[in-house]
Parts: sequence; structure tokens; C-alpha cells
Amino acid sequence: MQGKLIIISAPSGAGKTTIVNQLLNNNKKLEFSISACSRPKRDKEIQGKDYYFLGVEEFKNKISRNEFVEWEEVYPNQFYGTLKSEIQRIWEKGNAVIFDVDVIGGLNLKKQFGKKALSIFIMPPSIEELEKRLKKRSSENDVSLNERLSKAKYELTFADKFDEIILNEDLKIAVNLTDKIVNDFIIEK
Repeated sequence: MQGKLIIISAPSGAGKTTIVNQLLNNNKKLEFSISACSRPKRDKEIQGKDYYFLGVEEFKNKISRNEFVEWEEVYPNQFYGTLKSEIQRIWEKGNAVIFDVDVIGGLNLKKQFGKKALSIFIMPPSIEELEKRLKKRSSENDVSLNERLSKAKYELTFADKFDEIILNEDLKIAVNLTDKIVNDFIIEK
């Protein structure tokens, strides 16, 4: 168990966070890796639960001290990453680490951890369905929606670099299939 990582990646709106939350409910040996970010905390977010909110300068200082397993500048001065200390914290408890990360971050983690990591790409049924899901959230204006869709099209080109691809057309089926794949990986010696 110790030393294993589960990487769940997808374009925004494909359902990765919903699937990760279901996996966490189903398997007590999985623990969520809390990412660090440089952006300010939003109203209902909690430091150390939702993210480790570092600010731009502190984030850059941790980069220079090599304290991240992976990090990315997603938008100008908007950094997200995984602290090495976070993975150690979870492994020391005897749990497997589960990540809900963007596609490039997921590939970077897989590259670093190799066979210790299982990488899963959550595939939306189509770009049109992805657009519907993003619009339904009501958190996007036209500019940010177009940015997310453009990024999603790019991210879809990386799907075949992952160990598994799960089509999320029916959420229940996608969760059950992902859960089985994850459990098989965790118990594998």
C-alpha cells in the first residue's frame, strides 16, 4: 500500500473531482493530496483542507528550494503544485495518495513515480457535452468558458499517455469502473 499513487486527470468539467470524491468515500486507504496554490483563498475555502494557499512569492521560494514533486504555472502568476511533504504525510499513515490534477500535472507525476503510480484520464463524452457541463456550473463568463474549452481540446490530445481512460458518459458506471481499477492497483504487490 505505502508508496502508491493514484492520479486522476481530465479537462475541466469532465467529472474528475466528483469521481475522486466517490473514490475517497469508497476506500478508506486512499487519502487526497492537497495541492498548493499561489492564488488567494476564496470565501468558503479552508487552508490545509482545500489547498495550501502560499501566495506567489512563497510559492516561487518553495520552487527554488525544490520542495515540489510537480508544479505548473497554469495562468500567469497562478501556480499550482504538489509538495513533497504532502505525499510523505500520507504515506507515513500507510495510505495511498490520490491526486485530482490537471492533465500536464498528472503526466509529470506519472513520469516521476513510474510503476508506483496509476494514471487515469477521465474522458468527457464530447466537447459539446463538456461545454454544457461548464455552462451548467454558472461559474464561467464567455471568455473563461472559451479558454477552458480551448484548453480541454488540447488536453484531450494527451489521453493516450495515461494508463487508463474512463469515459464519463454515465457517472455511476464511470465511478464503478474507476473504483475497480484503483482497488486492483492498490492491492497489487
